[in-house]
Amino acid sequence: MDAYQGRCLCGRLRYEAGPPTLFFAHCHCHWCREAHGAAFVSWVGIASERFRVVAGEDFLKWYQSTEQSRRGFCSACGTTLFFSSTLCFGEMHVTRSSLRSSIDREPQLHCFYDQHVSWAVVGDSLPRYDTNAEGLAKYRTVKARD
Repeated sequence: MDAYQGRCLCGRLRYEAGPPTLFFAHCHCHWCREAHGAAFVSWVGIASERFRVVAGEDFLKWYQSTEQSRRGFCSACGTTLFFSSTLCFGEMHVTRSSLRSSIDREPQLHCFYDQHVSWAVVGDSLPRYDTNAEGLAKYRTVKARD
Protein backbone atom coordinates (compact mmCIF):
# COMPACT_ATOMS: atom_id res chain seq x y z
CA MET A 1 0.00 0.00 0.00
CA ASP A 2 1.25 3.46 -0.87
CA ALA A 3 1.93 6.10 1.75
CA TYR A 4 -0.94 8.39 2.72
CA GLN A 5 -0.52 12.00 1.62
CA GLY A 6 -1.27 14.89 3.96
CA ARG A 7 -1.03 18.65 3.83
CA CYS A 8 -1.88 21.91 5.52
CA LEU A 9 -4.62 24.28 4.34
CA CYS A 10 -2.35 26.31 2.02
CA GLY A 11 -0.51 23.22 0.71
CA ARG A 12 2.99 24.52 1.44
CA LEU A 13 3.63 21.90 4.14
CA ARG A 14 3.10 18.32 2.95
CA TYR A 15 3.86 14.95 4.48
CA GLU A 16 3.63 11.23 3.87
CA ALA A 17 2.47 8.66 6.41
CA GLY A 18 3.10 5.02 5.66
CA PRO A 19 0.63 2.33 6.63
CA PRO A 20 -0.28 0.53 8.69
CA THR A 21 -1.59 3.19 11.02
CA LEU A 22 -1.38 2.61 14.78
CA PHE A 23 -4.78 4.00 15.80
CA PHE A 24 -7.53 6.47 14.92
CA ALA A 25 -8.97 8.30 17.95
CA HIS A 26 -11.03 11.39 18.76
CA CYS A 27 -9.32 13.38 21.52
CA HIS A 28 -11.36 15.61 23.83
CA CYS A 29 -8.50 16.94 26.03
CA HIS A 30 -8.49 20.66 26.64
CA TRP A 31 -5.07 21.09 24.97
CA CYS A 32 -6.33 19.64 21.67
CA ARG A 33 -9.57 21.61 21.84
CA GLU A 34 -7.75 24.88 22.50
CA ALA A 35 -5.02 24.26 19.90
CA HIS A 36 -7.56 23.53 17.16
CA GLY A 37 -10.54 25.64 18.24
CA ALA A 38 -12.76 22.57 17.98
CA ALA A 39 -14.91 20.33 20.19
CA PHE A 40 -12.43 17.48 19.68
CA VAL A 41 -9.57 16.52 17.36
CA SER A 42 -9.30 13.30 15.36
CA TRP A 43 -5.76 11.88 15.42
CA VAL A 44 -4.17 9.05 13.47
CA GLY A 45 -1.07 7.43 14.95
CA ILE A 46 1.85 6.72 12.61
CA ALA A 47 5.08 4.94 13.53
CA SER A 48 7.80 7.60 13.42
CA GLU A 49 9.86 5.64 10.91
CA ARG A 50 6.90 5.70 8.48
CA PHE A 51 6.41 9.47 8.67
CA ARG A 52 8.22 12.17 6.71
CA VAL A 53 7.75 15.76 5.65
CA VAL A 54 8.03 15.87 1.85
CA ALA A 55 7.64 19.61 1.16
CA GLY A 56 7.71 22.89 3.03
CA GLU A 57 9.86 21.82 5.96
CA ASP A 58 10.84 25.49 6.40
CA PHE A 59 7.18 26.21 7.18
CA LEU A 60 6.99 23.54 9.92
CA LYS A 61 7.10 25.13 13.37
CA TRP A 62 6.70 23.40 16.72
CA TYR A 63 4.93 24.67 19.82
CA GLN A 64 5.87 23.01 23.12
CA SER A 65 2.37 22.66 24.60
CA THR A 66 3.46 20.78 27.75
CA GLU A 67 6.78 19.63 29.19
CA GLN A 68 6.51 16.33 27.32
CA SER A 69 4.43 17.23 24.25
CA ARG A 70 4.64 19.47 21.21
CA ARG A 71 2.38 20.40 18.30
CA GLY A 72 3.54 21.00 14.73
CA PHE A 73 1.89 23.59 12.51
CA CYS A 74 2.37 25.44 9.23
CA SER A 75 3.74 28.92 9.83
CA ALA A 76 2.20 30.17 6.56
CA CYS A 77 -1.47 29.26 7.12
CA GLY A 78 -1.50 28.22 10.80
CA THR A 79 -2.86 24.69 10.29
CA THR A 80 -2.00 22.42 13.22
CA LEU A 81 -1.05 19.04 11.74
CA PHE A 82 1.10 17.06 14.16
CA PHE A 83 1.43 15.99 17.77
CA SER A 84 4.40 14.21 19.31
CA SER A 85 5.19 13.38 22.92
CA THR A 86 7.74 11.55 24.99
CA LEU A 87 4.70 9.73 26.41
CA CYS A 88 4.12 8.19 22.95
CA PHE A 89 7.70 7.35 21.99
CA GLY A 90 8.12 6.26 18.37
CA GLU A 91 4.83 7.77 17.23
CA MET A 92 3.81 10.80 15.20
CA HIS A 93 0.17 11.75 15.47
CA VAL A 94 -1.34 13.46 12.40
CA THR A 95 -4.72 15.10 12.11
CA ARG A 96 -7.15 12.91 10.21
CA SER A 97 -8.55 15.97 8.45
CA SER A 98 -5.15 16.73 6.88
CA LEU A 99 -4.95 13.32 5.17
CA ARG A 100 -6.13 13.48 1.56
CA SER A 101 -7.57 9.97 1.18
CA SER A 102 -9.12 7.06 2.99
CA ILE A 103 -6.91 5.15 5.42
CA ASP A 104 -6.67 1.59 6.71
CA ARG A 105 -9.02 2.01 9.68
CA GLU A 106 -12.14 3.75 10.92
CA PRO A 107 -12.34 5.73 14.19
CA GLN A 108 -11.86 3.46 17.21
CA LEU A 109 -12.54 5.49 20.34
CA HIS A 110 -12.88 8.78 22.19
CA CYS A 111 -10.08 9.56 24.65
CA PHE A 112 -10.03 12.09 27.51
CA TYR A 113 -13.81 12.02 27.24
CA ASP A 114 -14.28 13.35 30.77
CA GLN A 115 -12.92 16.66 29.39
CA HIS A 116 -15.49 16.88 26.56
CA VAL A 117 -17.46 20.07 25.99
CA SER A 118 -21.11 20.19 26.98
CA TRP A 119 -22.22 22.01 23.83
CA ALA A 120 -21.39 19.26 21.30
CA VAL A 121 -23.22 15.94 21.30
CA VAL A 122 -21.27 12.83 20.33
CA GLY A 123 -23.71 10.46 18.69
CA ASP A 124 -21.60 7.43 17.83
CA SER A 125 -21.21 4.21 19.78
CA LEU A 126 -17.41 4.20 20.02
CA PRO A 127 -15.85 3.45 23.43
CA ARG A 128 -15.22 6.54 25.58
CA TYR A 129 -12.20 6.63 27.85
CA ASP A 130 -11.57 9.16 30.61
CA THR A 131 -8.35 10.78 31.76
CA ASN A 132 -8.11 8.62 34.90
CA ALA A 133 -5.67 5.71 35.17
CA GLU A 134 -8.31 3.11 34.29
CA GLY A 135 -9.38 4.98 31.15
CA LEU A 136 -5.82 5.57 29.99
CA ALA A 137 -4.92 1.91 30.57
CA LYS A 138 -7.89 0.82 28.42
CA TYR A 139 -6.91 3.34 25.72
CA ARG A 140 -3.33 2.02 25.64
CA THR A 141 -4.66 -1.54 25.38
CA VAL A 142 -6.71 -0.62 22.31
CA LYS A 143 -3.68 1.06 20.72
CA ALA A 144 -1.43 -1.92 21.49
CA ARG A 145 -3.94 -4.42 20.12
CA ASP A 146 -4.17 -2.89 16.65
